[in-house]
Amino acid sequence: MTQSKPVLLSVRNLKRHFDVGKGKTLKAVDGLSFDVYQGETFGLVGESGCGKSTAGRTILGLYNNTDGEVLFEGQDIHQMTDKERKTFLKKMQMVFQDPYASLNPRSTVYEIIAEPMEIHGMYKNKKDLRNRVNELLEDVGLNRDHANRYPHEFSGGQRQRIGIARALALDPDFIIADEPISALDVSVQAQVVKLFQRLQREKGLTYLFIAHDLSMVKYISDRIGVMYLGHLVELTTSDQLYKKPLHPYTEALLSAIPIPDPDIEEARERILLEGELPSPIDPPSGCVFRTRCPYAMGVCAERTPRWLEKDEGHFVACHLHDEEIMQEAGVRAEPAAVR
Repeated sequence: MTQSKPVLLSVRNLKRHFDVGKGKTLKAVDGLSFDVYQGETFGLVGESGCGKSTAGRTILGLYNNTDGEVLFEGQDIHQMTDKERKTFLKKMQMVFQDPYASLNPRSTVYEIIAEPMEIHGMYKNKKDLRNRVNELLEDVGLNRDHANRYPHEFSGGQRQRIGIARALALDPDFIIADEPISALDVSVQAQVVKLFQRLQREKGLTYLFIAHDLSMVKYISDRIGVMYLGHLVELTTSDQLYKKPLHPYTEALLSAIPIPDPDIEEARERILLEGELPSPIDPPSGCVFRTRCPYAMGVCAERTPRWLEKDEGHFVACHLHDEEIMQEAGVRAEPAAVR
């Protein structure tokens, strides 16, 4: 798979560690690398606690990075001056997970959406500003009469639409959507995802879509990166990830997705991971997934897996797909379907 579109965002060996006291460090993000191409939706998935939301906030600059680079249009976000950062923030915005907590309950919808435009001085005329707020409300499926109401007067899905309108206020090129549907009813989730897709078509947006629901991420994403305990373990196109998962963790995530056909659902074998997600304060040596992996070998505790491109555009970090490692172990590297 050859990408013809330019790279909009490039993440290189990104780390975000937190000092938790007593000489201990929580490694929430520990060496993340991937590119996001202009106009695509890049999905980032993993269990709760894997570091994906921290990654999103560090990419946006809400958290300082511990190490690594976040290059947006070739410029490192974490090396920007205050003036450069203000300009950058017009190009990249975020939709937060909780529509109940991310909106100021004391502000009207008009004030919430207008605030970023006022901060950046985009409209000198109040009439023009009011018209723009009304346009944004209509863009997200609300109407201009909603502008004078307060967040508590809306449902969860409507509040998330308000959050999306606020993110669109500065005409960004890139939006990080941090679990934007996880707090919503299932019946509303599809509506919000379709809204994201429509806005992308109409405005040429690029998304980093963070979620734990792999089925929904497949529906909206062009490519997907799978995270585990601060690390990226697999990356490929959405279709390829479902047809030919390479990492045992990806296999387990996919096996947990319900299939609507009851006969297939009853007959298929689910992969149940044993044990709890290890603490990022004291992660396992070698491969961080080895303590829950059904295929773990001795080498998994000794060496960190290399990031390998097994097929064009299909990357994985797993000793099972490293021919050199498997030869040393006296075992032939095999794809997931054979194991």
